[in-house]
Amino acid sequence: MPGLRRDELAGLAGVSTDYYTRLEQGRVGRPSDGVLDAISRALKLTPAERSHLADLANKPRQSRAAALSSRLRPELTHLVAAITGCPAMIMNGHTDVLAWNPLAAAVIADFPALPIAQRNMAILLFLHPHAADRHPDWERAARDTVGILRMTSGRDNFDSRLRKLVDDLATRSEPFRALWATHHVHEKTHGTKLFRHPDTGIIELNYETLHIPGPEKLMLVTYTAEPDSSSADALAMLGSLIATAEHAPRPAERHDEH
Repeated sequence: MPGLRRDELAGLAGVSTDYYTRLEQGRVGRPSDGVLDAISRALKLTPAERSHLADLANKPRQSRAAALSSRLRPELTHLVAAITGCPAMIMNGHTDVLAWNPLAAAVIADFPALPIAQRNMAILLFLHPHAADRHPDWERAARDTVGILRMTSGRDNFDSRLRKLVDDLATRSEPFRALWATHHVHEKTHGTKLFRHPDTGIIELNYETLHIPGPEKLMLVTYTAEPDSSSADALAMLGSLIATAEHAPRPAERHDEH
């Protein structure tokens, strides 16, 4: 709480001021779930902030990132490709986009045309010159994306890939630096998202996040439109254009006569 003194917070959490001070300084080992719950209630933390606090209290002694791979099991790539009618993608805690279907490439970003290192939502939002054109709700999207990165940093303080991404964004983007300094945390769950497509205008979609079990903390995100809405019509039109392009005959190869 703003203005809450350390001794007041300790009292609300039911611990001594000395214990709370040592806890802040990382000198008491891993606190119990009961202590973390009490502190969370005293600080009136959101669920995402509560999870972040637990991550900070239970950080590994060495990095887990080296053991993780950004490669997906082929079955997951096939799963995303099989989703039709709505944009879908798989991303990780670094906001790397690891798989997508054609509608996601049409609505969110042209992922196939991007270098692998740039298939990242934080990079697209903060460093792409036309990000605000594609994202009418840029301020909210930017804050939430930074919050996802902050949540990830709480799980592993030794994540060198994440540190490099954050350092690069902080160097090149003043808005990112300002948002990172707020220590805002965000867990992607569900909500609404706006996109602007040059052929359809603004599309309002509802997103749902499904967490894929495993140490990589992967997320399958789908974006659906309200039935019988202009956004549903827009997705249908884009889907039709994609299908037409996929089934269009390819130009015959030219064989020069000799």
